[in-house]
Amino acid sequence: MSKVFQFESPNESSGYLMWKVSNLWQREIKKVLSEFGLTHTQFVIMANTHFLSIKNKDVTQIEIAKHAGIDKMLTSNVLKVLLKKQLIDRKEHKTDTRAKTVCLTKDGTAILTKAVKVVEDFDKIFFDKLLNVSTFNKELINLLDIEEK
Repeated sequence: MSKVFQFESPNESSGYLMWKVSNLWQREIKKVLSEFGLTHTQFVIMANTHFLSIKNKDVTQIEIAKHAGIDKMLTSNVLKVLLKKQLIDRKEHKTDTRAKTVCLTKDGTAILTKAVKVVEDFDKIFFDKLLNVSTFNKELINLLDIEEK
């Protein structure tokens, strides 16, 4: 065994395996989203915008960034691209003059609806290889709790 690594094989390292699986999953998601002309980040921001708008009509950029776990500046930049693509609208917030509300346009909703179907279909195939998806999701949530503390 090497004095550098504590593992005999890279496949014994959870971090290494997570990195490989994450890269594989992201590469495949990129492929399925390419038919819609969306990056994965654009898709995530659109999906979070839609999800948040179900409960609150005045969704702000900050709320989207926080909910998606994406940097505020990156969210801002991606929203600018989505605005140019006419997939979102930005309007003055009703009560907070510093904030803008964000909503999907009709075209944005149509594209998101189709993209979600394709992503969910891919995820089903990809994650069906797991013995227990529910347990896997719970374990991922446990890992995310580390980040939030």
